[in-house]
Amino acid sequence: MSEYPNKPPGHGYGYGYGAPPSGQPYGSSPPYSANPYGAAPPPHGQGNPYAPAAAPYAAPYAPPGQKPHKDNFQTHGGSSGGYPPASAPSYPSPFATLVPSAFPPGADPSVIACFQIADQDGSGLIDDKELQMALSSYNQSFSLRTVRLLMYHFTNTNIRKIGPKEFTSLYYNLQNWRSIFERFDKDRSGKIDSSELRDALLSMGFAVSPTVLDLLVSKFDKTGGKSKAIEYDNFIECCLTVKGLTEKFKEKDTNYSGSATFTYESFMLTVLPFLIA
Repeated sequence: MSEYPNKPPGHGYGYGYGAPPSGQPYGSSPPYSANPYGAAPPPHGQGNPYAPAAAPYAAPYAPPGQKPHKDNFQTHGGSSGGYPPASAPSYPSPFATLVPSAFPPGADPSVIACFQIADQDGSGLIDDKELQMALSSYNQSFSLRTVRLLMYHFTNTNIRKIGPKEFTSLYYNLQNWRSIFERFDKDRSGKIDSSELRDALLSMGFAVSPTVLDLLVSKFDKTGGKSKAIEYDNFIECCLTVKGLTEKFKEKDTNYSGSATFTYESFMLTVLPFLIA
């Protein structure tokens, strides 16, 4: 499965997220020092895109030569209070209504039957618990958190409903991820360790640093980091998090440089859905 970020067509330079650089043996540790992520920022005043603004995050206002007073809290528009300023851009609602859909042509009859059994009220949509039940009927047991993250990934909303089109895509992607998990679970333990997870993510086009890899294993290890390995359910959640955050980052990284600028609001809307699923 080829995932972002492979080198975009027409660009003559490599890209910082994707598969290992050419000439590097597959499965070996990528040269993370060359990766633009995690590199030390330039000295202050030398093009640092994260240098603080003149009045970041609605800092207390004070006339020149005077100390700011706690009551003089202003936004860019001059009104009292914190975020957002009056001119803040609007963002799509994370609870937008899901557009009705239909099964794509040629959908597997077993997939259609699985959805229809779960759709007990015949509404054409199934909720998180119905989806959990539908997946369990095919020997794929997932926690509600993983199910909700799957729903968010395939609908881009937090309403916890999914239709036939999205369900079909979700189902086939799960089959692909299952095959990836089994391929890299080399000792057939039902778990993958750090090195196996690194190789699995590389196969999907995501080269994460050792620090990020350690955080992922610590987060998704059901034993709280004691076994330093993750099971299939949490592997899916891990992949969804890495894939989803990378795709959101890609939307801002229009120059394919490995760097992006986010407003406070867009950053929060990017990260929070993965925390509250």
